[in-house]
Amino acid sequence: MGYVLRVRLASFFTGAATASFLGLYILYKDYKVAHESIAQQVKRLHEPLDRRISALESLKQGETSQHVEATE
Repeated sequence: MGYVLRVRLASFFTGAATASFLGLYILYKDYKVAHESIAQQVKRLHEPLDRRISALESLKQGETSQHVEATE
């Protein structure tokens, strides 16, 4: 009777460990997909903002060069 109980407990814990590993692996993959999705969304939001900032900086540089020429 003791041998059968040990085999059943070993099988149970082996199954529990396998299920835990599989669950953690699925959660890890889900986390990676969600992270990639959020990173792409942020990148799409930053690209237009970077273009606007560059345009404003170029306008500001043009204005400062005109003021320098006017003062000389």
